[in-house]
Amino acid sequence: MISLQGQVMETLLSGGFICKTSDELAFQYLQNSEHYAALELQLNTMNRCLATANDGDVIFCAYQAIGETERKHVNQQFKEVAASLLPLVEWLVLVQEARGDNSPLSEGKVIRLNELQTVIEDTPAFAEQLSKIARYSLFNSSSSAIDAQLKQIFKRLCELGYLLRPNPDNQIYLATGKVDYLFDIIRFIDETENLGLEQQAEIAIQQGDLL
Repeated sequence: MISLQGQVMETLLSGGFICKTSDELAFQYLQNSEHYAALELQLNTMNRCLATANDGDVIFCAYQAIGETERKHVNQQFKEVAASLLPLVEWLVLVQEARGDNSPLSEGKVIRLNELQTVIEDTPAFAEQLSKIARYSLFNSSSSAIDAQLKQIFKRLCELGYLLRPNPDNQIYLATGKVDYLFDIIRFIDETENLGLEQQAEIAIQQGDLL
């Protein structure tokens, strides 16, 4: 049976993000300085290191040193992240407005799909916005029905690690720390918006922001 340390390493090396919501046991494991140091040491042997976002509330894996192969990988990854930002941001804005929330979605916040659906159905502007978001290639919904659009979007967001559905028997979802990581990426791009993607990726590499 694989140890907890092995499970944590496997999650990190596969590109996963660890937070209290996504994996509380793994997150608590990494709060122990000895465990953190031991895992960091092991990752270093594979040219990886631990990185954090949102003041340490989200933990992921980054390259320790950047060679030509790693540079190409990070550049490609950055382009993919940048390409998915628009639909993700529009979805975050829609959720915040539909929920009447003063603050953006963040780790641990609960989203009840049925409640969100009711608000969107009662507000034509929200329904139109949802339809636009659902058609993005990231979500790729061909349905004109609000419930089907929402289910496809939520399904994809769970697959991408932004949402967690603790109980498959109901439509209650939790935002994971990857949402906060996304906001860090948005802030980073905003700060370097006068640069091209290649230059932005170079800075991200230097800062160890990407896997």
